[in-house]
This record gives sequence, structure tokens and C-alpha cells, in this order.
Amino acid sequence: MKEFERKQLLERVNREGATVGADIPETITVQGEEINLRRFVFEIKRRDTIPSGERERVDRAKKNLRRERLQRLRRIENNEVSYEEGRALVESIIGIDRALNALDQLRPVDLEQEAKVQQAADQKRWMKFLKQALGNESDNKGIRR
Repeated sequence: MKEFERKQLLERVNREGATVGADIPETITVQGEEINLRRFVFEIKRRDTIPSGERERVDRAKKNLRRERLQRLRRIENNEVSYEEGRALVESIIGIDRALNALDQLRPVDLEQEAKVQQAADQKRWMKFLKQALGNESDNKGIRR
């Protein structure tokens, strides 16, 4: 592959908005294992949040996808492939980026932590109400009103 072709491919991968309109690959081989990437992403994304039991699975998948992305990118950077192979790698890297974006947008659900935060907020509201009701509300200087 010629140097200018390699630079074009690398620019395409690093372009702002490269994933806009890109499809998540149906399947992808990561670390020698074929994964139904599109099905996995849509299965997880359908929930809108990551259940605590799935968090480890999603984190592991994201880590493996990032590693695979880097390996594919390095093959282009090191000029180890032909231009046609490089184009295919670029498309797969953009697909991986699209999948990672979708997975990164999910919010983890930590029900226990969420319950603690809610309980603390409830207690704070209750204490404020009691202070107001009993006339013990003070300003920042400790002076009663």
C-alpha cells in the first residue's frame, strides 16, 4: 500500500463523526472467537440500562472490542496489509466504534446505591421539614431565625 493511501485510511478511522450512519457489524471475530456483535449490542441496548448481572459481561465485551480495534488499527499503521485489506479493516474499525458508542451510552443500574441515595434525600427533606415546623431553621452562621 502506498503511503498516501495508508494516510487516507487512517484519516477515515480518526475522522470526527466517522460512525454517523455506520452499521454495527452482524458478526465480528475478536480474539479468534466469532461474536454476533449486532445481536449482542441490540440485546443489551434494548434494556436502556445495564443490569448489575450483565455489567461484567458488557465491560468484558467493551474491553475486548477496544483491544481488537487497536490491533486492526495497528495493522494499518504498520502497513501490514494491502490497500483493499486496509479498506475492509477501516470499515470493521468504524463498526466496532459504532458498537462501542452504543454500549458506552448505557447507564449502569446499581439499585442498592440508588436506594441509598434516595433514602438520604428523603431523610434530608424530612429533617428540613421538621426544622421548619419547629421553628429551628438557622442560616449558615448558626443564628436562629
